[in-house]
Amino acid sequence: MAGGLMGGGLMGGGLTAGEEAAVAALVPGAGELGVRALRCWLTVYRRIWRSSVWSSLLGPVCYLAAFGYGLGSLVDRHGTAQVGGVPYVVFVAPAILATQAMNSGLSESSFPVFGSVKWNKIYVAAQATPLRPSDIFRGHLLFISVRIAMNSAVFVAIMWAFAAIRSPWAVLLFPAATLTGIAFAAPVAAWAVTLARETPFTYMFRFGAVPMMLFSGTLFPLARLPGWLQPLAYATPLWHGVALCRGFSLGDADAGSVAIHVGYLTVLAGAGLWAGAVTYRRRLYV
Repeated sequence: MAGGLMGGGLMGGGLTAGEEAAVAALVPGAGELGVRALRCWLTVYRRIWRSSVWSSLLGPVCYLAAFGYGLGSLVDRHGTAQVGGVPYVVFVAPAILATQAMNSGLSESSFPVFGSVKWNKIYVAAQATPLRPSDIFRGHLLFISVRIAMNSAVFVAIMWAFAAIRSPWAVLLFPAATLTGIAFAAPVAAWAVTLARETPFTYMFRFGAVPMMLFSGTLFPLARLPGWLQPLAYATPLWHGVALCRGFSLGDADAGSVAIHVGYLTVLAGAGLWAGAVTYRRRLYV
């Protein structure tokens, strides 16, 4: 059939409409190709999942125990009015959830993306397949989203076990945390694929992730910050994720604030998707 198409169509001056439709039907769509790229990462993860247990489970438990109960015992001793009248562990748990989603997104979209070009050459191997650069990007971002969702689901269960959830709206914590992680992962992946060296990741974590974790309303209310610093905190993606998760966990979220937080994070994730389609094409197109 292929020979007939080549001989009768291409050699004869071009494919007929029917032949073009037949060829198009044989070409997988963008969605299917993205899923194929995702399967590659799932296969890799099936071999290395044990190494992620610490970051996915033990790390968040230690954070929640240390901040929620260690530091929280000192905070609660002097009253809980400044943290909304709830025990400190209830106040800080949704913030740690959002922070963990951010860290998952940053970790999965930085060194693994860079390494796929420079070290293990997964992207280079993928170029030898029918996958296009945009398919490679979408497939890897899908896997990153799965990892963020897995970590978020585990931590929500931990929050429930620690009695740190006060509202039935907490069922929305899972999608809120996942969106927060993707809002970080998509732009960073789009940037990471352009790098020639991994050094900038150190600056990203040291001067980006750590300050946001400390000053985005995670461990204390933003009202405790100096007035000139508060607008900067409100502009950070992590603050929107923290406020969204805390609102669902405590049950005091309103439609307006939820729309603002979700809109901000969605726009950031969408910008990362657009940028990634461009940067992956420039870096991987041969």
